[in-house]
Amino acid sequence: MFGLKGAYFYLIALQVTFIKFFKKVYFSSNRYNNSLKSKIPTQVFFNPNPFLLSIISPYKKSSFKINDINPNDFWLENKKDKIIKHHSFLWLSLLDRKIDGKNIQRIIYLWTLKYSNFKNKIWENSILSSRVISWMLNIDIIINNGTFDFKKKVFQNIIYQCNHLRKNIKYEKDPVKRIQVLTALILSGIVFKEYKSNYEEGIRELEKFVKRYFDSNGFPFTRNPNDLIFFTQYLLLCHENINEAQEFVPEFLSEIIQKNLLCIKFFKTPDDKLPLFNGGSENNINHFEKYLEKLKLSKKNKKNTVGGIFFAKTKNQVLYFDVGSPPEKNFSRNYQSGPLSFEYYLDGIKIISNSGFGNNISTKAELISRLTASQSTLTINDTSITKFERNKLINRVFGNSIKSTFKVQEHEFINDKSLIGCSVSHNGYEKNFSCTHKREIYLDHKSNFLKGTDHILKKSDGIPIRYVFRFYLNPELAAVKTMSGNSALIQISKNKSLIFTVNNESINIEKSIYLGGKKILDSTCITISGNLVNKNKSFNWEIKKKI
Repeated sequence: MFGLKGAYFYLIALQVTFIKFFKKVYFSSNRYNNSLKSKIPTQVFFNPNPFLLSIISPYKKSSFKINDINPNDFWLENKKDKIIKHHSFLWLSLLDRKIDGKNIQRIIYLWTLKYSNFKNKIWENSILSSRVISWMLNIDIIINNGTFDFKKKVFQNIIYQCNHLRKNIKYEKDPVKRIQVLTALILSGIVFKEYKSNYEEGIRELEKFVKRYFDSNGFPFTRNPNDLIFFTQYLLLCHENINEAQEFVPEFLSEIIQKNLLCIKFFKTPDDKLPLFNGGSENNINHFEKYLEKLKLSKKNKKNTVGGIFFAKTKNQVLYFDVGSPPEKNFSRNYQSGPLSFEYYLDGIKIISNSGFGNNISTKAELISRLTASQSTLTINDTSITKFERNKLINRVFGNSIKSTFKVQEHEFINDKSLIGCSVSHNGYEKNFSCTHKREIYLDHKSNFLKGTDHILKKSDGIPIRYVFRFYLNPELAAVKTMSGNSALIQISKNKSLIFTVNNESINIEKSIYLGGKKILDSTCITISGNLVNKNKSFNWEIKKKI
């Protein structure tokens, strides 16, 4: 049964679904396609730097040899599984610009013959925006030595597609797709002076976007580190093109990029990736290095918490600790239910990890990775703290958004001569099990080890619970239980190992899975479990080098 709030979102989802259906029918009509026609530019006012496409292109190490491909076969429908990806044209970032020009022109010419009018998947906002951006960033090689009719057809198709984006941007609620649309419009207004209005509208809407989707630190309200990377890439693409076109760079754009880069620097792990919280997955951020090197840090920039993630560092230890409440429903499509989970690095190696977000693997992997049990934190009675929407219609419109929430409280930061860390609690288990979870976690400056204390605090008696604390290891590491029963040996290398120890409790070593990459990996999990009825209980544990 729906509650009042659930019924409201269901009705909204129903309305959006009907609107999308009727729009799809209308977009396929001749009347709509004729409405996209407008003045065709006569020339390119500004040639963007084609190498800027690498900022957003996913093709980092792949090769895409156009000369090995027959252009006449490129858009064959029997290659439909690959064809949608090709329609983004982001592979243009890999071209050999000296020899691939003719084949590119042929491929684009054939595209204009087949797909100039609206086609649902091919004109989907993300694909379309990427295509427009890719064409404009490579406009010089696309039209070089081309016939007048070919140039006209390319310009015409770019404008048709931009007109479609501009007509429908108000309906795009997905922030990921929205920033792609705005980038395409801004770029079109720079390249073609006849469409300066696209640039002006794009900048106005981009400023609204920044105010709506980022907190005061420049971190997305989704609390997802991967969203931070994605948004920053497109903001940088806008900034660099505006700057190279010798247009005035809006102050808000420079400010948000500065804040974004500070956040990236904050979240940059010792292995140049991102911590796996709230939808985070493996994401190498080396391509931001030249921007990060220019950052001028002051004491005011040094924060210990950004986006609800606490950060602490000693000489050779790094700790990330989720001390934040869940995002609002509208920002929660990639949220993972793992309050008070943490990740720990020693000597540049990740020791304790979360499972990562399985969206690059499968829908099932994504679902599993949302569970509290997939994070390095506490579960009670095998229950996830946060419930997610199950209604397919609501999920189709709003994404897999959260249905319930909780509060994080009693956040206390400590930094003295011996320890740096914090303690925090959450009430996510209070309603169903009458208890709260409090976690204290600290890095020891002098002895270089991690120590933690977990508290299960009962609010009332009578409700039996089964608790499980999970500590997921980096999938490259393994652990074995020692004979004492209360510790585990974590093997780092042939001559280096760590000891995980918990006082007055037994541990278990369990097989698990890691979902942070593009395939499922086997991993190891250290667990502390037991039963509790009418009393509070504390668990003291530590991870230190084996002497």
